[in-house]
Amino acid sequence: MATTRERLHTALSEADFPADRAELVRCAERAGADSDTLRELKGIPAETYGGLGEVERAVSFATPEDDRERAERRRTHDKPGLSEQAKDVEAHPIVEELGENRGS
Repeated sequence: MATTRERLHTALSEADFPADRAELVRCAERAGADSDTLRELKGIPAETYGGLGEVERAVSFATPEDDRERAERRRTHDKPGLSEQAKDVEAHPIVEELGENRGS
């Protein structure tokens, strides 16, 4: 099972940014984070994170809290290796104007 935003925020409440993955894991361990949160932090790419928002984008969450949050995450997805189907893409303006497949 993945972690939640609340547990991640609690685990990293004392973190000083920018921080790398090892520093974030140590901070979460000192804060007494649960095993799911620690597993997710250990699984993020080994790079330097400038803030909690960057860490949130790298971590997998159990379930999104609402449709708005899910849509926002899909629009801003930047994890390499994921298909572009995970992003909300607007319809092409010509298709909107002319209609779909006008007999061609």
